[in-house]
Amino acid sequence: MHFDLPDLRVFIHVAESSSVTQGARRANLSIAATSARIKSLESQLGAKLLYRDSKGATLTPAGENLLKHARVIMRQVDYVKSEFAEYGSGLVGHIRIFANTTAVTEYLPEILAQFLSTRPAVTVDLQERLSREIVRGVLDGTADLGLIAGPIEAQGLEIIHASTDRLLLALPEGHELTKRSSVTLAETLDYPHIGFREGSTLFDLVTAQVENLGRTLSMRVQLSSYEAICRMIESGVGIGIIPESAAVRHRRTMRLVTVPLGESWAIRERSLLVRELDGMPGCVRDLMDTLRSN
Repeated sequence: MHFDLPDLRVFIHVAESSSVTQGARRANLSIAATSARIKSLESQLGAKLLYRDSKGATLTPAGENLLKHARVIMRQVDYVKSEFAEYGSGLVGHIRIFANTTAVTEYLPEILAQFLSTRPAVTVDLQERLSREIVRGVLDGTADLGLIAGPIEAQGLEIIHASTDRLLLALPEGHELTKRSSVTLAETLDYPHIGFREGSTLFDLVTAQVENLGRTLSMRVQLSSYEAICRMIESGVGIGIIPESAAVRHRRTMRLVTVPLGESWAIRERSLLVRELDGMPGCVRDLMDTLRSN
C-alpha cells in the first residue's frame, strides 16, 4: 500500500472543511483534482472515506480513522522538517498546545515568555480547551502537547508530571471565614458561590465533591475567567474556589483574602500529555523541560 503525502494533506483539508470545494480552495487545487486525490486514497484503502451530498462532505467511519492517522503522519513530517531546519538556521519549530484555563491564563504566560525569548524562530499556537478535548487533541495528533490538571487516564499517551497547584477559597475582605486558617468544602456551602461555567474542569470537580457530601451548591454567578470571578468576590457578591496560581496574581490588584481548603482533593497535579516523547521535535522537548523546571 502506497500513500502520497500530498493526498493525505488534501484529505485533511477536505475533512476539516466538511466540503470538497472548501478543501480544494485550502489546498490550492481544482475541485476535480481534489476529488481525484480522494478517489486515489479510497482505491488504495479499499474503503469509502466521504459521504457527499448537497450540504457538503462528512466522514465515513473509515474516513474518521484515516483522519486520525493522517494528522499524526503530517505532524511527524513537519517535525522532521523542523529538526533538520535547526541545523541550518538555529532553533526553528511550531508547537501547538491544548491547555486548561488555569494553565492558559495563570501558568503559561511567564514560562512561554522566558522560553520564547531565547528562541525567536519558534512559534506557539496555544488553545484553551476542556480536559476531554485536550486528551482527544493529543491522541489524534491535532495538538503536540497537552497541559491538564487533576487525575487523568489517557491510554496511548505519555503522562508527565509538571507541577502542583492547590485550590483556595477566595473571600471578600471582612467575610467571617477570613478568620479561619483553613476550611472544608462543606463549611462553604451555606454561602453563595461565584464560579466557572458548567462543563469547565473546575466546575465539574467542585460539583462532584458537593454531590459526594449529599449537598447542593448555591452557584450565584457563573463566569468564564478568573479575573471576572475575583472581581465579583471582591465586590461581595459571593465566595469562590480558585487555584492558588490565579489567587496569587489577583491578590496583587484586588481586595481578596484566601483561605486554604483543608482537603486532599484540593491539591491538583498538573500534567503534560504527549503521544511519544522520543518522537517529539527538539523545541517541544525543550519546552517540556522548561515547564517541568518551573
